[in-house]
Amino acid sequence: MTDLSPVRRALLSVSDKTGLIELGQALAARGVELLSTGGTAKALRDAGLTVRDVAEVTGFPEMMDGRVKTLHPMVHGGLLALRDNADHVAAMEQHGIAGIDLLVVNLYPFEATVAKGADYDDCIENIDIGGPAMIRAASKNHAFVNVVVDVADYDALLAEMAANDGQTSYAFRQRLAQTAYARTAAYDAAVSNWMAGQLELEAPRRRAFAGELKQTLRYGENSHQQAAFYTDGSNRPGVATARQLQGKELSYNNINDTDAAFELVAEFAPENGPACAIIKHANPCGVALGTTLSEAYQKAFDCDRTSAFGGIVALNQPLDAETAGKIVEIFTEVVIAPGASDEAIAIFAAKKNLRLLLTDGLPDPRQPIVAMKQVAGGMLVQDKDVGHVDVADLKVVTRKTPTKAQMADLLFAWKVGKHVKSNAIVYVKDRATVGVGAGQMSRLDSANVAAAKAQRMAAELGLTESPAKGCAVASDAFFPFPDGLLEAAAAGGTCVIQPGGSMRDDEVIKAADDAGLAMVFTGMRHFRH
Repeated sequence: MTDLSPVRRALLSVSDKTGLIELGQALAARGVELLSTGGTAKALRDAGLTVRDVAEVTGFPEMMDGRVKTLHPMVHGGLLALRDNADHVAAMEQHGIAGIDLLVVNLYPFEATVAKGADYDDCIENIDIGGPAMIRAASKNHAFVNVVVDVADYDALLAEMAANDGQTSYAFRQRLAQTAYARTAAYDAAVSNWMAGQLELEAPRRRAFAGELKQTLRYGENSHQQAAFYTDGSNRPGVATARQLQGKELSYNNINDTDAAFELVAEFAPENGPACAIIKHANPCGVALGTTLSEAYQKAFDCDRTSAFGGIVALNQPLDAETAGKIVEIFTEVVIAPGASDEAIAIFAAKKNLRLLLTDGLPDPRQPIVAMKQVAGGMLVQDKDVGHVDVADLKVVTRKTPTKAQMADLLFAWKVGKHVKSNAIVYVKDRATVGVGAGQMSRLDSANVAAAKAQRMAAELGLTESPAKGCAVASDAFFPFPDGLLEAAAAGGTCVIQPGGSMRDDEVIKAADDAGLAMVFTGMRHFRH
């Protein structure tokens, strides 16, 4: 094997015709013979290029609605033959097999077919067979064969050939092969995961996941960690699919926190009013609903002004000028919203480092998706927490029943608590957080932290008493003892929402009654680790 290998003959068969004509013209200009199939051959001929049909090479026509066209020794022999192996060369001469030095294939649009909601049979018909088979053959023989599966690599191929007088280097072919194997792996993963869903398999024996590189990151959570950002092809509105209008490149931590912020604010439907969530280190430091977006932002900001500095702001409605003017008053890392007015964009333009992401929509907080977490030697896979409760799902367990206003605050607090690291305690008043206790090792500690946050809010706003006085309290899991509940009551809580289910529920209910609290059980917890 020599490092440089010439490209004399190419097989092009693509479903995505982007850049095809330009590629074909550039190859033909270098004297490369073009082989092709079906619609690809027609497109090339319509552009005035000379193309030889694969059917002419194999001696067999395309058949079975195109299912059989490239699965033939005249094709696979040309892709797999080792050019420096005398036996392989002799077999090629004996059977009239000509080498194929370049394969350009992109696969039937299976993922897009599934995404548009096609029926089962249509999805099956869009599973490519010949394409992956050729890709794997060409990739295995990358010592001599170039395999291109992404339109994004067309220019790189032509540049490589231009730099080497129509040849390509071994290192270049290796990189192409790696990309090609990743593509077929992702394709098979998409098919197998779709079939698992069709069969309603909760835990398939084998499961594959795949992603496409969106961004190479400067580093991970810390500067000594390497990192990259991959998309999963789901097109879920959020940080992975957003348009970045301005600002520095997103960091690993920016991406993680922005996702947390937008998924939280999406809990509040735009038609129910403007909502804002401010996130720091994946935890909310303030969440609020308002009569205007500006009011929602101010209420969220006032919950914890200290933590909001350098935070992530997520909005459930398009950013307007008034809200933009308030946001730029302090240092903010990222703002993510479904849209933005021209006036708001102009205000942000003066803050060059502030990232503005627009998503053109909100993610569906009830859409089932797969969540993954890597552990040593394996991976934990579960459904994303899309659990929700309404008033009708709640069970009043105390002598007191929450008022209508209290119930609104309880449900608001419950939605926020779902997005707070466990153990989570959330204090809410007038549909705005006034204290958040996150990630403590005991529920009592979380109640204390939330109370301390509320006291600091009082000091910053010049209030005469803690804003937690008269608040609603949410706990992401049951109170194992009355102590955490009583701490929340001491902070000013008057009503509580929690899952229930503790061995000591009776003790906790009695403590709530003795403290004059109203309490409801959800029967559902929201651990978030």
